[in-house]
Amino acid sequence: MIDVCRLGLQVGAEIRGVDVKTLDDASFAAIYRAWLDCNVLVVPGQDLQIDDFLRYSRRFGLVEPHPSKTTRHPDYPEITLLGVNKFRPDGTLDLAIYRRGAEGWHTDGAYDQEPFKATQLYALAVPRSGGDTLFASMYEAYDSLPERLKKRIDGLQAEHAYGGRLRKGFELLEPEDQRRPPAVHPVVRTHEETGRKSLYANPTHILRIQGLGDAESDRLIAELTDHMVATPAQYRHKWQVGDIVLWDNRCALHSATGGYPIEEPRIHWRVTIMQDAAQQERAA
Repeated sequence: MIDVCRLGLQVGAEIRGVDVKTLDDASFAAIYRAWLDCNVLVVPGQDLQIDDFLRYSRRFGLVEPHPSKTTRHPDYPEITLLGVNKFRPDGTLDLAIYRRGAEGWHTDGAYDQEPFKATQLYALAVPRSGGDTLFASMYEAYDSLPERLKKRIDGLQAEHAYGGRLRKGFELLEPEDQRRPPAVHPVVRTHEETGRKSLYANPTHILRIQGLGDAESDRLIAELTDHMVATPAQYRHKWQVGDIVLWDNRCALHSATGGYPIEEPRIHWRVTIMQDAAQQERAA
């Protein structure tokens, strides 16, 4: 039996007493269902090699390399190395590496025409303090919107680009990727697998809402952002070595907190998981 323990209000679940290397299909199906129900899935206490991590990740969908080529594993391009080489050769701190993910609330992949289905991290080294990751349910954020605001945003589309208007983390991209045109997504997104509506106005990567003047677009983005990050449906993950954490980019925001001692390592393997062909067909 799979032991599923709820972690936060409407978001987050922990799977206890499993080894992801030996999961049978029925057990994995239960884990997948818990993930869809809770947006964020934590599996603690795992002892994995890269091949183990990739094999488990591929059970959730297609694993593809992240756009940031500079932080890919040299032998496994599907793996992004988070927290590695945060000190430059001259000994100074590279803030883009140290603060990666801590620039604000966001979903991964809103800057792509096909949004990322999920992101999964495996913790290799954890600082003594700081470095937590926050998650928030955008299902609840949409459900709790005032009716006037639901009507106002119904049918609106928003443009997204890596780093948004402030170009946060832009230096991690190659020049050709920096020139990619914005991706356009609905502000209210219907989840391909659950059928539920969620807010998808990505605070970090959003550029503008189409059909509105700049000032009106900025005001609406600010109003939606304030509502999204204030939702009580949140979970704060305090990392331990061996934790696997998977989150659904289609319906959850996240933000790293940063603030950990710079001399201490905070290192993860990260994968980007995309929808498979059947899910893409349902979304079309």
